[in-house]
Amino acid sequence: MKLAAFSGVLIDHSIQEALRLTKQLGFDGIEIAAREPHLSGTTSAARIKEIRSVADGLGLEIPVIAGYMGGFSTASDKECEQAFADFQRILEAAGTLGADMIRVGSGGPNAFLAHDYHYAKAAHWLRKCAALAAEHGKSIVLEIHNVSLVETAESGLRLLDMVGASNVGLIHDAGNMYITDTDYGRDSVIALGKRMFHVHVKDEKRVAEVGAPGTFVNRTKHGDEKFLQTRLGEGEADHQPLFDALKETGYSGWITLECHAPFPAYERLAHDLAKVKQMLGIA
Repeated sequence: MKLAAFSGVLIDHSIQEALRLTKQLGFDGIEIAAREPHLSGTTSAARIKEIRSVADGLGLEIPVIAGYMGGFSTASDKECEQAFADFQRILEAAGTLGADMIRVGSGGPNAFLAHDYHYAKAAHWLRKCAALAAEHGKSIVLEIHNVSLVETAESGLRLLDMVGASNVGLIHDAGNMYITDTDYGRDSVIALGKRMFHVHVKDEKRVAEVGAPGTFVNRTKHGDEKFLQTRLGEGEADHQPLFDALKETGYSGWITLECHAPFPAYERLAHDLAKVKQMLGIA
């Protein structure tokens, strides 16, 4: 397993500085957030080549481009066309950056509120993305995320079956799955099997009130619930069963750390990296 930092945690820094800090922390790579000031559909070819050059010079891999395009299930046809065009530009950037996976969003609503037509529309556009990605030797990853069609292992597998493309897989995210209140331990890893292409790590916990830094409200099957983003081990999403299952099943892919707790970015990444290594038994 290799460990990556999520550049979105370092979004207040330039991408060059984010790369330097990621190396300084001791990560193997960086998952680049496809939003400015790090990367977008309008980023010039020269700047994308510069990012690759800096990463190579630091010995950092770029396994994933975390796209924010998609939302196909509830978007208009015109909006879907624009999202697909945005995907094409990020796909070109992925080629230059050497990233094998591109994150695309399926859209909402929550899986427990969604209708068949939501899945059908998302599958149609994701199939188009997958076909184009396959031409470039790339994969599409859908993040298991609360308030989306893909918020449980089961709903994620349902959508993958409808897309029917072998280069489309899921990102396991225990923090998001904790919010959804679905299994995120060993059973989820076994259920996803080889269709789990990537793993995200962050911690959360339920709280009584919002307003403090790091708190937010989310719609779940229990209604509107309140949460706090925390550092790993300080919340309620126990990642140990996940890590044990990854080792048990021989997972050899990437784990991206994306802590958004209300601490300085470098500090929270350093904390979570040390905690992940401890839980994985990495010296």
